[in-house]
Amino acid sequence: MQGPFDRGRTGSRRTCWRPALPLLIALMTLPLLTGVAFAHAVAAGDKGYIQEISGINVLPFIYLGAKHMVTGYDHILFLFGVIFFLHRMKHIGIYVSLFALGHSTTMLLGVYFNVGINSYIIDAIIGLSVVYKALDNMGAFQRWLGFQPNTKIATLVFGFFHGFGLSTKIIEYNISSDGLVPNLLAFNVGVEIGQLLALGAILIVMGYWRRTRSFWRHAYTANVIMMTAGFLLIGYQLTGLFVAA
Repeated sequence: MQGPFDRGRTGSRRTCWRPALPLLIALMTLPLLTGVAFAHAVAAGDKGYIQEISGINVLPFIYLGAKHMVTGYDHILFLFGVIFFLHRMKHIGIYVSLFALGHSTTMLLGVYFNVGINSYIIDAIIGLSVVYKALDNMGAFQRWLGFQPNTKIATLVFGFFHGFGLSTKIIEYNISSDGLVPNLLAFNVGVEIGQLLALGAILIVMGYWRRTRSFWRHAYTANVIMMTAGFLLIGYQLTGLFVAA
């Protein structure tokens, strides 16, 4: 069975076009250099705002949701992995919608029913989702298991975990029950707006890169970098868990 990287082993790979790869590496590794611990953290000012306000505040929560998504590099890394080999907008829409469905469901229900998970554990699982998708893109599961796990189910399931990561943080900040449902819905709308903005930026970079002859030459390296970022996140969070215990 021909894997995704096998399809790229053509004469077109002989031409080395390099500018896209450094940009890609910077996109994936800069957040790690600025503090991996803040994968799902809310800024101190936003934390204070969430704790102090009460009542319905639709626009502020839309802003907070959008800000979280566009600065949440773990979300962006996972989305990057999900669409890495997707070319048709129909397929991209399906996978992004599955991720959004999972993310939204657990975020809303988790906060509403006060279901929280240890933040270190859930962020480590989110790091695992990045590792999983990178390995999937590299064809590792086909080689190791002899079959391809269902990518749509995996995207939905990991979307659930990403949503729990956010709901856990919101619960820790003791959001007011006054106006809770409208504020959560507004926050979720903001998250989806932020996701669309992040997705648009990724698609622009990927679309430009895919038109060059070096996409297949550097695709494997890009996924190795993404996998490494996921492992760093897992290690950091597990270290925090043991230190805090």
